[in-house]
Amino acid sequence: MRTIDTSVPHSARIWNYWLGGKDNYEVDREAGDAYSQIAPQVVTMAQESRRYLIRTVTTLAGDLGVRQFLDVGTGLPTEDNTHQVAQRIAPDAKVVYVDNDPIVLAHAEALLYSTPEGVTAHADADLHDPRKILDAAGPILDFNQPIALMLMGVLGHIPDHEEAMAIVRHLQAALSPGSYFVHYDGIDTDPDLVKAQQGYNDTGAVPYVLRSPGQLTAFYGGLDTLEPGIVSCPLWRPDPGTSPEPTDIHGGVARVR
Repeated sequence: MRTIDTSVPHSARIWNYWLGGKDNYEVDREAGDAYSQIAPQVVTMAQESRRYLIRTVTTLAGDLGVRQFLDVGTGLPTEDNTHQVAQRIAPDAKVVYVDNDPIVLAHAEALLYSTPEGVTAHADADLHDPRKILDAAGPILDFNQPIALMLMGVLGHIPDHEEAMAIVRHLQAALSPGSYFVHYDGIDTDPDLVKAQQGYNDTGAVPYVLRSPGQLTAFYGGLDTLEPGIVSCPLWRPDPGTSPEPTDIHGGVARVR
């Protein structure tokens, strides 16, 4: 059994800290504060990423009628997780969460409950091994029917861009026509954010790579991107009556042909 290492900061626990959660340690809070002192917008980025998840899952389960979700790189449970948003709209929705971090898996098993009509499952698999991810989801999700593949803020943990592209293509290739690819990641256009990210990477934590907007767009090649395209996440179909400001996380939703 893998142990939880509290000697170095952890991205999921830092994200939890920025979102106001309690599932973090002093080392995570120190790293989170050091990051936000250089790039204070990162706290807003974390908050906007959660709002983006809510809007995309709402669109998928509601307007687009998706009933299956494969959420890879789940992170720590917080408010409005994927299954909660989807199953509020469609109680029979099936959600498979995938992560390989012991603290994430422990919290998922304890906190992520399904509706009686639906399914909420958790799989222990590594993003570096897309075949294992598909094998783990296969007994629960029907890959002959539409699935929403969600890679939310996790591809930056694959430093090599060609490997990241290969992983995305492998997972997308398993999806039937009418499925959807949902994604966001951080971009490298703000020098302060790049500096803060490098400082975090130097702590010995699992590194995260900020990519160019063009590199993120490449993940959507061969798919039909929904309006408004691949944009700063707060600008993706914002709630009526709001006037969001762009942040340095970009993403979109695209349909598999």
